[in-house]
Formats: sequence, C-alpha cells, structure tokens
Amino acid sequence: MRAARVRAVTDSLHADRIAILVPLTVGLSAFAAAIVAVAISFALAAHLVEIGVWVLLFMICGEFLEFATAFDHSAVDYTTLGYGNVVMSPSWRLLGPLEAANGMPMFGVSTAMPFAVILRLLHARLSDLKD
Repeated sequence: MRAARVRAVTDSLHADRIAILVPLTVGLSAFAAAIVAVAISFALAAHLVEIGVWVLLFMICGEFLEFATAFDHSAVDYTTLGYGNVVMSPSWRLLGPLEAANGMPMFGVSTAMPFAVILRLLHARLSDLKD
C-alpha cells in the first residue's frame, strides 16, 4: 500500500518536471540556438585572435619567418595538442608551455560561456512563465 503511494507521488513529480520542460522549449529553441551559436562563434574568434597574438610574438622574436609555420606551431601549443612537428630554438622554447598554460584556461572559459548563456535564456524563459 505504502509503496503504491510512493510510486504515485514519484510519477506525479516526474510528470511535473516534464510539464515544466515542455514550455521552455516551445517558441524559444530556434532563437536560443542562434544566441548560443553566436556565443560559440565569438569564443572561436577570440581563440583565433589570441593564437594570432602569439604568432606575432613568435615572429617578432625572430623564431619563425613564415606566418603559416608560426600559426601551425602556435595553434598546436595553444590547444595543447603537442604534435612536436615544429620545434622552437632552445632560447625561446619556454614560450610553448607558456602558450599552452594560457590556452587551457581560455578553453575552460569558452566552454563555460555557452552554459552561462543557456542558463540565462532559461532564467528569462522561467521569468516569462511566472507572469
């Protein structure tokens, strides 16, 4: 008897959660997806700009003469991919780990950003439902 009541309450709570989620997605999904896509695009652009700044630093230091080689090396270091196909001279080799140490938290920030945007969109949607 008691198990049946617990089961009924559990089913009711589950149905209530689904009932709350359905209005959140109706009428907001395309708009929300566009906003999240724009946020992710800004993050990607910011990563490319930062990689470009490292490329300029490498070229100013005289480590690389060609932009493509410098960009390849910088992108590999920034993303901590670690191919090792382009190795810097011993006098500037410490810049690689510094760039990796810079890239790791930047990817953490750019991972958190879409979640913050989605959370903000959900809060806005929930405030609309309260009225």
